[in-house]
Amino acid sequence: MKKLFVAGMLLAFGGAASAAEPTAQQNKMKTCNAEATGKKGDERKAFMKQCLSAKPAPVVAVEPEIPLSQQNKMKKCNNDAVGKKGDERKVFMKACLSAK
Repeated sequence: MKKLFVAGMLLAFGGAASAAEPTAQQNKMKTCNAEATGKKGDERKAFMKQCLSAKPAPVVAVEPEIPLSQQNKMKKCNNDAVGKKGDERKVFMKACLSAK
């Protein structure tokens, strides 16, 4: 009986926590309302209809840049130094290899 009571309490609190978070539609409504500031009547109605029916822009995941290992850094710098000779190459390689 005690376990059932605890499970019920967890469900109740879990439901209350999720109810406090706005849904995607509520967020969209809030954004569209903010953008519609200053519009009135038919202009606002048309804007809100268009705004609320618009598909959200696709989210592009950006992967964090992984630092190169020293070996991979050397390969990259060597490839970038093609055509450089002598002191010019030395200066370039030093700068390239010390860059973070």
